[in-house]
Amino acid sequence: MSSITDPPQGSFRLSMLINDTRYRSLTFQAIAALILALSIWYLGNNLIQNLRQAGLNISYNFLGNPAGYDINQTLVEYTSRSTHAQAALVGILNTLLIAFLACVMATIFGVAAGVLRLSNNWLVSKLMGVYVEIFRNIPVLIWIIIIFTIMTAVMPAPRAFRGDEPEATMLLNAFAFTNRGIYVPAPIWGPGSLVVVLTFLASIVGIFAYRRYATKTLYATGRLLPTFWPSIGLFFVPTILMHFIMGQPISLDHPVLGGFNFSGGLQLGAPLIALWFALSIYTGAFIAENVRAGIQAVSKGQSEAAGALGLRSGRIMSLVVLPQALRVIIPPLISQYLNITKNSSLAIAVGYADVTATLGGITLNQTGRAIECVLLLMLFYLTISLTISGVMNVYNNSVKLKER
Repeated sequence: MSSITDPPQGSFRLSMLINDTRYRSLTFQAIAALILALSIWYLGNNLIQNLRQAGLNISYNFLGNPAGYDINQTLVEYTSRSTHAQAALVGILNTLLIAFLACVMATIFGVAAGVLRLSNNWLVSKLMGVYVEIFRNIPVLIWIIIIFTIMTAVMPAPRAFRGDEPEATMLLNAFAFTNRGIYVPAPIWGPGSLVVVLTFLASIVGIFAYRRYATKTLYATGRLLPTFWPSIGLFFVPTILMHFIMGQPISLDHPVLGGFNFSGGLQLGAPLIALWFALSIYTGAFIAENVRAGIQAVSKGQSEAAGALGLRSGRIMSLVVLPQALRVIIPPLISQYLNITKNSSLAIAVGYADVTATLGGITLNQTGRAIECVLLLMLFYLTISLTISGVMNVYNNSVKLKER
């Protein structure tokens, strides 16, 4: 017996590509893909013909030539005699560094502000509302410049740390906050350091495994296992024990004032700090609204039921409300992470050498290979964006509601 919803039976006809719902979406997708392919072919062919008429060609041989310029903040070894490819690599690593740091900090700011904005305390709630409305309605470039200007104007110069009665002093004789950046101790990796690092990574895995076990136990038996102190113990104890067992292979190189600047240690330049903080507080305001919407999407009956079981407000938020709110928070959070990565290209405004400043700036100007540099920039940002989107979508699928 057939129903009125059954698809019509019979031979295939061309009109079914439009009229039949079984083929309509595929037809439109095929047409869109064909138009896109023809557009790319037309633009590419037009580009090649114009270059040929101008006596030019597309070549990436310039990447092997010496760059001839210095970069102030590098994660890998680099000098002015290094190649343009190495300069591009330094820029890529700097971009990934600031994107990662800003994503982490913006998430912390956003979650805290989103939760506090729903606080019963009137003052705290209004302060968080002011934070959100101010920071998300002023362009991020302005915040970058404001924070960088404040750092360079207010923070003391390195010479202020000199003398018997210095104007400024180091924090714990290890951290120096100056207008050139923040100087912190740098680790020195000795023999056996790899074992300590692997132990630390294993401890991180152990923390996630234990917390997952505690969650399963809670769902299966209703018994709430402690997670805070066991996590702290797993985080510190194995690594510290292995550090002493291996003969303390990791030591610290402290910054020391010498001449007109600090030497030794690790310098977090003022451009990096300004960019990091500006991207974090700006994007954190948007994430705060996403978190607030996610929390409000959870039925109030969930909180009331958890309170009736004797859970405190903090435990209700962390164990009941936020886990359910993730299905609403994660999708827009992906867009915010992508925005951070793309907004990091504004780093050139304060002199931070990201990939846009190196490959899309100095290298492009020196070599004149605008098309090649822009294509490489497009490929890099496309790859990073698709990677972030893919990873976050996998996580989103793991937290969304499972429906039958």
